[in-house]
Amino acid sequence: MSQDGERFPKRARLTRRSEFLSLSRQGKKVYTSHFVILSKANDKGENRLGITVSARVGNAVVRNRIKRLLREFFRHHSRELPAPRDIVIIARKEAGELSLDEVTKELKGAFTHQGSRQR
Repeated sequence: MSQDGERFPKRARLTRRSEFLSLSRQGKKVYTSHFVILSKANDKGENRLGITVSARVGNAVVRNRIKRLLREFFRHHSRELPAPRDIVIIARKEAGELSLDEVTKELKGAFTHQGSRQR
């Protein structure tokens, strides 16, 4: 069983279409080689994560693997991220080949704005 700090409870998830649309319109965008990250401050008191992985990334097995890796990153590093924010991570086509270490390195760099382009 995981400790409280390492869980991914429902309150830490973005689930509604309106939440995703709000972030796409008003959120700050950070581009990396494998992901697009949208983020916006929230008033919920904690970071919340939404994940988008389209069929272009690969078949269902590959897409679900990427989602598991992104959730794992968020579980372990959400306290290190600037809080409180709503965050949507959109996987690009090449993301299907990444390992957890590569995902962690790329996203940590993106959240500290190293090696990423902002718009």
